[in-house]
Amino acid sequence: MFDYDGDLEDDMQDLVSAEDFLQFFNVEYDPSVVHVNRLHILQRFHNYLNEITKLPEDEEARKGIYAGYLTQAYNDFVKSDAITEKVFKVLQDVDKPQGFVSLDMIAK
Repeated sequence: MFDYDGDLEDDMQDLVSAEDFLQFFNVEYDPSVVHVNRLHILQRFHNYLNEITKLPEDEEARKGIYAGYLTQAYNDFVKSDAITEKVFKVLQDVDKPQGFVSLDMIAK
């Protein structure tokens, strides 16, 4: 499906959707999981990649690492959901107190 020209990072620049990434890295996926969680999967994949301190020079080894992290990101949402995983800040802030003061507290 993808024309792999031998430059992994350049080829990855052409990928636009979660499905593109999953297909490129040959990760089997359920379209219904991706449909609901595509942005969460890509963000989690990005977060995993940001944790890498050093990548191997060998392109096939790098591709294997990327594929492993993408698989892990996808599986996070097969086993769980976006609310539980809290990938995005807006979901992380849901459990934090918002500093709300009700009117009855002011009247006391």
